[in-house]
Amino acid sequence: MSRQSISLTEPNDDWLKNQVESKEYSSKSELINDLIRQARNQQVQVNWIQA
Repeated sequence: MSRQSISLTEPNDDWLKNQVESKEYSSKSELINDLIRQARNQQVQVNWIQA
């Protein structure tokens, strides 16, 4: 797995922390990977609708 360094705005970082603290996700990395996965799936659906 590749490692990345990203900068987040304070509200976004706070939201990520809250998601992890609420046990919804075990880490920020897991959450970010899930968000990217969801965005990729959404793009597939958009592409299908446009086709």
